[in-house]
Amino acid sequence: MRLSVIGCGYLGAVHAAAMASIGHVVVGIDVDEGKIETLSRGEAPFFEPGLQELLSEGITSGKLSFTTEMSAAKGAEVHFIGVGTPQQKDGHAADLTYVNAAIDGLVPFLSEGDIVAGKSTVPVGTAATLADRVEPTGATLVWNPEFLREGFAVQDTIDPDRLVVGVPVDPSTRAGTAAGERAAELLREVYHPAIAKGTPFIVTDRATAELVKVAANAFLATKISFINAMAEIAEATGADVTQLADAIGHDARIGRRFLGAGIGFGGGCLPKDIRAFAARAEELGRGESVAFLRQMDEINLRRRDRAVELVISGLGGSAFGKKVTVLGAAFKPHSDDIRDSPALDVAVRLKGLGAEVTVTDPQAIDNARRVHPQLTYVADRDDALQGADVVVVVTEWDEYRRQLDHNHAAGLTAGRVIVDGRNCLDPGAWRAAGWTYLGMGRP
Repeated sequence: MRLSVIGCGYLGAVHAAAMASIGHVVVGIDVDEGKIETLSRGEAPFFEPGLQELLSEGITSGKLSFTTEMSAAKGAEVHFIGVGTPQQKDGHAADLTYVNAAIDGLVPFLSEGDIVAGKSTVPVGTAATLADRVEPTGATLVWNPEFLREGFAVQDTIDPDRLVVGVPVDPSTRAGTAAGERAAELLREVYHPAIAKGTPFIVTDRATAELVKVAANAFLATKISFINAMAEIAEATGADVTQLADAIGHDARIGRRFLGAGIGFGGGCLPKDIRAFAARAEELGRGESVAFLRQMDEINLRRRDRAVELVISGLGGSAFGKKVTVLGAAFKPHSDDIRDSPALDVAVRLKGLGAEVTVTDPQAIDNARRVHPQLTYVADRDDALQGADVVVVVTEWDEYRRQLDHNHAAGLTAGRVIVDGRNCLDPGAWRAAGWTYLGMGRP
């Protein structure tokens, strides 16, 4: 099938390359000329495992192309909208500027029977408003949210755990309209390889599809925030939050995933999505229904404070003039994304307290340096550890949590204090080697 993808950032570029890899002919469209030039060379403009190979293969095969011209969308059967929805600068609500611009730019090139499939994370009710602009062309607007994990985005696009499509429905019967049913069938064809392997294909109304995405993010954020709240209680009582998580995680109704206490979540999705969800609930007059989301946000940010406190404690009460090595800059491993990165937030705070802060990361140094040039960046982990008074683990890359030997590290650093901001190290092993180990909610 012929597909267009409007917006070639993280979501759009991955989606375009993945769709081409399963046989579709795809054109990616974006207003950023530099980004389009990079993608057209088959090069990934950001780090995501597996993406570089898909881009190169797609360009070479001729099934994948990129352009700044919206007119290139004409003739595609399905048009995916994958632009960003950042947090508004003057509030918590989602900024729909790019979504509106994408729809307005696409409308002149739509034809009767086309499908416009929104993938961007938007406030519930957005699709109904956009449909008023799309459907006079004879095209049908549906909402097809993405559920990508950075670091696993290629896998999650080609082999997702579920596919959700929100279609227009008849308000009297709640059944899909004829146009909605046709759109669902067309998207079944788009995603045929995944569906053939058993991926659930869930058809619902557009509002529910919009809610599925934000509700999923809110639930994941709730689990993380819950265990971080328990870490605060553990710190006050001498309990071990990691053992607590293991114990309650054996309950099948709870599960162990996303119960890792630490310095909290970050990135370009969870923080801004839960804030936008809360803001939208307020607009709907249902702010009390998700009031807990604001508390989650507060818990999340407090854990960053706690990491800084532990560093200061490990240094004897002051960070001024001390050499601090921060292991990690990306908000999570297998990514170079530094948006709302807890790791960088901690590093910047320590710098503000007068510490000499050195940051290292396998992928995110260039991005971090552009945003926070006041920090010192060293690419090699061992070079970054040289002479450190304290080491802070804030992104759980394997080379920090699995491949960093306590005896080896002791031969490089000036002090033997390590703050485990992700609870990813073995406290007993580090303490036995003579280190002062400080974890998050661990005695």
